[in-house]
Amino acid sequence: MSDPSTTKNNGGSLNADKTTQLHGLLASLGAFCLWGVIPVYFKLLGDVPPLEIIAHRIVWSLVLVVAIVLAMGRVRHVLKVFKQRKTVLIFCATTILIAVNWTTFIWAISNDHILQASLGYYINPLVNVLLGFVFLGERLNKMQSFAVGLATLAVILLTINTGGLPWVSLVLAFSFGLYGLLRKMAQVESVVGLTVETSFLFPLSLGYIAFLMATGNISNGGSSGQFYDFRMLLLLMGTGLVTAIPLILFAIGAQRLKLGTLGLLQYIAPTIHVFLAVYIYNEPLSDSQLVAFGLIWVGLFIYSWDGFRNRNKG
Repeated sequence: MSDPSTTKNNGGSLNADKTTQLHGLLASLGAFCLWGVIPVYFKLLGDVPPLEIIAHRIVWSLVLVVAIVLAMGRVRHVLKVFKQRKTVLIFCATTILIAVNWTTFIWAISNDHILQASLGYYINPLVNVLLGFVFLGERLNKMQSFAVGLATLAVILLTINTGGLPWVSLVLAFSFGLYGLLRKMAQVESVVGLTVETSFLFPLSLGYIAFLMATGNISNGGSSGQFYDFRMLLLLMGTGLVTAIPLILFAIGAQRLKLGTLGLLQYIAPTIHVFLAVYIYNEPLSDSQLVAFGLIWVGLFIYSWDGFRNRNKG
């Protein structure tokens, strides 16, 4: 006969696990939905050049994450990173990669290439598989090889039909893929890592903003031409929020959900990008792009199904 107290404890544990998973699911959904609609926010910045937006994004992100680090008592973790030479070198590389990724993404939004950006983030999971094969010696099974082959075919098709490589998609996919690979090696939590990366870029970014102000070249400034009007300043300050909040939500979700669930949810953001590009910002969707997207979607389905099947075997 079972002990009622044991049954009660097991039931409480199951309910706690379900609650934890629900919180993780909601946090992850929030992160990917926010990443999905982020082009709307950057579109509000109008004609502000990408480099100027990036400079503000770095400055205000650092202000916010430092406040979060202080509130969470993670200052010791940040200082620990700076004491480890190997970790510092890794973060020097991730800083360059995230700067390239952010600049390319904002350039794509400013120049009406959201579709290309979405394709890059669809390709990213398959690029991760390829990077694992090249750098970590991970073997590709037949299904994974076929999925990567479909993505390669999609890139070749776009190159032939457009007369050039879809460089926006490739830069976003490979910069974020390499960023993830190196961050995995560093094994530092998201908020601490972002604090280190933005601190590396902070002096250059603040100096660039100061230079623009000193030369009267800031965008959408007030009547004096020496500073931003109030609305624009708030929007630029808000780039710190739209950077840090999804990242924190993602970190919460990653701690509470299985990797497979998180992997499927990541397709939410580029799907929203496609919707925004076609139906809100009227970007043309050519036949070659449609075929390329189709190949990528088939490849992602095969990749996801293969991963689900292997987890069930395990």
